Amino acid sequence: MMETTTPALPPRIRRTLELVYGVEGVTAARVWHWPGRVHVGVRPAMLSAPSELLRRVEHAVAGLREPEETWDFGLLDGE
Repeated sequence: MMETTTPALPPRIRRTLELVYGVEGVTAARVWHWPGRVHVGVRPAMLSAPSELLRRVEHAVAGLREPEETWDFGLLDGE
């Protein structure tokens, strides 16, 4: 029997996801990372105000930002 393993996430991306999922009202999250740029997408719970949720997510990950790095935040499309 062959086991398939997925590569481990880089620690910084894993920590970003942990912090984002810790924000009340986040039902799904994705993080994309390029040199000098990070994009965080979230899907809000039904009763969450999207603009307020994005503000709280941005605040939750503020300590991870590096100087000269751009972070963008947005909503994921429904699936």
